[in-house]
Amino acid sequence: MDSRDTPRTKPHRGIYLLPNLLTTGGMFAGFYAITAAMAGRPADASIAVFVAGLLDGLDGRVARLTNTQSEFGVQYDSLADMVSFGIAPALVLYVWSLSTLAANGPMAAKVGFAASFIYAACAALRLARFNTQVGVIDKRYFQGLASPAAAALCMSFVWTMTDNGFSGSQPVVQWASATLAILAGLLMVSRVRYYSFKAWPLSDRVPFIWIPLVVLIFVALYVDTPMVLFAIALLYVISGLILTLWGLHQRRSQRDTVPREEHHRL
Repeated sequence: MDSRDTPRTKPHRGIYLLPNLLTTGGMFAGFYAITAAMAGRPADASIAVFVAGLLDGLDGRVARLTNTQSEFGVQYDSLADMVSFGIAPALVLYVWSLSTLAANGPMAAKVGFAASFIYAACAALRLARFNTQVGVIDKRYFQGLASPAAAALCMSFVWTMTDNGFSGSQPVVQWASATLAILAGLLMVSRVRYYSFKAWPLSDRVPFIWIPLVVLIFVALYVDTPMVLFAIALLYVISGLILTLWGLHQRRSQRDTVPREEHHRL
């Protein structure tokens, strides 16, 4: 039989609906955050970024649970993350606070613009690096602060300040915003290790202590949502620094132990 007579299977050109629908919802929330910031509603913008983060966490898990992972979904998710966790937080910070540094002179205005751009550029670099290393890195850890966590840190700060009556144009808030944007950006492109929680929980059963702990977190969020979110984001950022320093200490101790063992053998 001639091979030309064999019917060819057409490539499947469709996409999986559910995970990509969640990704689209996350990107919509990020775009809404930009428009809310431009309309002078920084708290609404911050909440929208957190909604985007929730949807971003769901789309990957749904794709894995339903076995609907695809290369298209990976690339689409990365582009959506750039909108929601790269451009949106940078613009929210700039419109709410960093742009007001112009009142302090031309140099201060440049600092505000640079801080916002550094965050956005580092988010893009972070996502590009993650995409190129997705098949070789340890899935238990992120190399550098993940862009959703960086966005959570910055947006919880904006939400907390707004909720407590602070204006983005106050000098202390202006410089704190610039520092936070630059710090979050540099941590995204750093080699600091952060626990990813992708493999958690390890089984269907967890210790009983997690139940009252979750209840306490819900109660705390009810009492003061922005402050608790900012505290959680800040603790997560610090945890990566501690984890990295501990790892460096462990490796240094192992290097010191090997020469001693070789010396004793001689």
